[in-house]
Amino acid sequence: MLALLFCVCFSGLIGRSWAMVFISGGYRVKIYDNQPGQAARAIQEVRKQLEDLQEECMLRGDQSASEQLALLSSHNDLCQALEGAFFVQECVFEEIEAKRSVFQAVESHVGEGVILSSSTSCLLPSNIFSQVQNRKRCIISHPVNPPYYVRLVELVPHPETLVEVVDTTHALMTAVGQAPVRLKKEIDGFALNRVQYAIIAESWRLVKDGVISVKDIDLVMSEGLGMRYAFIGPMETMHLNAPEGLEDYLQRYREGMKRVLNAFGPVPEFSGEAAERINKEMCELIPADQQHLSARRERRDQLLMGLAKLKK
Repeated sequence: MLALLFCVCFSGLIGRSWAMVFISGGYRVKIYDNQPGQAARAIQEVRKQLEDLQEECMLRGDQSASEQLALLSSHNDLCQALEGAFFVQECVFEEIEAKRSVFQAVESHVGEGVILSSSTSCLLPSNIFSQVQNRKRCIISHPVNPPYYVRLVELVPHPETLVEVVDTTHALMTAVGQAPVRLKKEIDGFALNRVQYAIIAESWRLVKDGVISVKDIDLVMSEGLGMRYAFIGPMETMHLNAPEGLEDYLQRYREGMKRVLNAFGPVPEFSGEAAERINKEMCELIPADQQHLSARRERRDQLLMGLAKLKK
């Protein structure tokens, strides 16, 4: 197999998750971290997660946990870590200068054919890669947290990115079991966060204006929209929700949709008295201490595992 490289500063959650995804596809992965010992500790964390997944019969790929772990190595030296790599996945924290410095350092150690990919969730490729000399091989590969259970990856090209780079990245993500989607051009927030923020904004407005409670607006999604959105998207939903498909749906509901959309309020500030009130209501349901939050995250991941199994 070819070698894949992860540049993982501080060995964070996303870097470890990417490593697990790639080794599940049978690829070698080198984890780099500029803090001595951090990459090695990340591998121990990956080991524990893979062994737990194997016990739950939810391990991805055709190889055992020990066979996948054998594909993983840790490195404190960037040059050594980049040797033999053909795909570099940057996973440093969401700060533009930090990401720029990583790619400047990486570019000086790799050949022209190596793809440079960032895990950013909303920073534009034209900004992240602005100091890279060869921007034709640069791309955003934005995962959804946690990537091991939620397969979507947004591929966002730099304006100069070659089509071949997007094709190769799409094929690679597909090969390791992810579900890549192509954005044809860069846009602030990409696709996922633009849709997500629209849902958050209207949910926030409804709670703020006293229309519905925090608990019940979450049920609107988890027991309503989310049930079908786990398997089909909004376009197919429209297509299936009228006897004769999408055109019929638009004829029936176009005016109603426009009326409701025009009634939406301004973008919320997400601060002040409303934020304090909504936070209080949320914390009454799930206290914001580590014990309760960790338990709910574990529950989330267990449910996502079950849903991933069902979607197979």
